[in-house]
Amino acid sequence: MTTVALAVTDGMLHFELGMAFEVFGANPAGLADPWYRLAVCGPTAMRVGRFRLEPDHGLDRLPAADTVIVPGWANVDRQPPADLVDAVRTAHEAGARVASLCTGAFVLAAAGLLDGRRATTHWAHTDVLAARYPEVTVDPDVLYVDNGSVLTSAGKAAAMDLCLHLVRLDHGSAIANRLARRLVVPPHRDGGQAQFITTPMPAPDNHPLADLFPWALERLDQPLTVEDLARQVRMSSRHLGRHFRTVTGTTPLQWLLTQRIRRAQELLETTDDSVDRIAEVTGMGTATTLRRHFNRTVGVPPDTYRRTFRTRNRLG
Repeated sequence: MTTVALAVTDGMLHFELGMAFEVFGANPAGLADPWYRLAVCGPTAMRVGRFRLEPDHGLDRLPAADTVIVPGWANVDRQPPADLVDAVRTAHEAGARVASLCTGAFVLAAAGLLDGRRATTHWAHTDVLAARYPEVTVDPDVLYVDNGSVLTSAGKAAAMDLCLHLVRLDHGSAIANRLARRLVVPPHRDGGQAQFITTPMPAPDNHPLADLFPWALERLDQPLTVEDLARQVRMSSRHLGRHFRTVTGTTPLQWLLTQRIRRAQELLETTDDSVDRIAEVTGMGTATTLRRHFNRTVGVPPDTYRRTFRTRNRLG
């Protein structure tokens, strides 16, 4: 069982804290057994926004966790408490995976964990983070950054994206997608997707692409083109591209490729289908094409992903 510790102190944002607690501490029946063992670690009872929080353990418990999550830090003009910074640094040195949500990145930066690494935070504070910590390569245009043992997310909804990304790493895409459905949130948004889109998103009932997404997902085995998608919603290809960029932050073809890769991950996790068969049903055509795109996107070949995922599950 993976232990997740929430590192909290006065001045944390309750939205990100509650979000992480819901994902890692709710223990949803029927998803994965065992789920995570969650510990809330802080120096003392405290106020988090309008709420009173009583931690389970002190900050000295962080090094015993497999994953440490630092929720958003409310006042980025203040330095985070030294005991919190020291405890997060010690946990990482002890081998913990450390992730920050929103402005929790300021705690990781103060601990030196972001030096020489790419990182992100809420778009409104990326300039401050970059100016205060020049050794950090701050990327203001992504939802989250995964550096392996150190991860950072942008604000609010992007924090959920990072939490689901961690679940996906630990339990696979199928479990992460099922959890997302329970939470009624999008099952996957790429970390590299833009975090801030200036054009407002249309209301759900007036969404011009609302019916297109499920239609395309049911036809991933087919060689869909931008023209096919545009024809389905009675738009020009250029008009469709503009709507796609507004709603998803990416292009129609990149969105399709991402969905094909995610479907391939689910099939690798849950079936014994050959890579050739998976390439066929995900619309990738050939095993060679699937391997090329899968390796570039996920970082390992499909066969390695399947072996690693199943070995991890047996060990878990």
